[in-house]
Amino acid sequence: MFRIPLLVALALAITFGLGTFSAVWALKATIGFGSIALGPWNAFPTAQTSRADPYAKAHRARDGALLFGSAEGLVFRAANDSAGQPLSGGCSYDIVGLTPQARFWTLHATTPDGRPVPVARDITGGLNSWTVLRRPDNSIAVHVAADAQPGNWLAVPPGQPFRLVLTLLDTPTAGSSGVIDLSMPAINRTGCANA
Repeated sequence: MFRIPLLVALALAITFGLGTFSAVWALKATIGFGSIALGPWNAFPTAQTSRADPYAKAHRARDGALLFGSAEGLVFRAANDSAGQPLSGGCSYDIVGLTPQARFWTLHATTPDGRPVPVARDITGGLNSWTVLRRPDNSIAVHVAADAQPGNWLAVPPGQPFRLVLTLLDTPTAGSSGVIDLSMPAINRTGCANA
C-alpha cells in the first residue's frame, strides 16, 4: 500500500538531488560561454552585460560580485603559465611584457576559488599601474613568488595553487571587438623549489 508512494518519493528525491548536483557542477565548471583566451589569460567580456548567457547570470546571482559594465572594465584571469603548467606557490614566475591600454589596471593573486591569497600585514597583496616600476620601453616585469624579490614583487602563498587576476579599468577595448588584438604579458616560470 505504501510501496507506490515510497517509490514516487524516492524517484523525486533522486531527481531533485541529481538536478541540484548537476546545476552546482555546471556553475563551478564555467563562468559562462564566450570566453576569450589570450595566451594564459582568459576573459569573459559579455559576462556582465545584458547579452550574458544563463550560466554567467547564475554566477552573477550566486556570487553577488560587483561586475563591470562593458565600457567600464575587463577582468582577465590566468590559472596556468605561458607554457600551460598550473600556477603553484612552490614555483616563481615573471610576468613580462606590455599591459593593454587602460586608464588604470590592477594585478593580484587569488586562491583557485577566487578568494584573495592570504599575505602578511606588511606585504602588499597586489600591484597597480600607478605603483609598478616600468622598464624604459614601458613594459613591466613582475616577480611572482612566495619569497621576497627585488623590483616588482607579487607575494603568493608557498606551495599552494593560485590564480592571477589582471583587471583593466576604463579601457577602450572592453566595449569593442578589438579584445582579440590585445597583447597580454607573458607568465614565464623561472624556477621551482622542488626542482
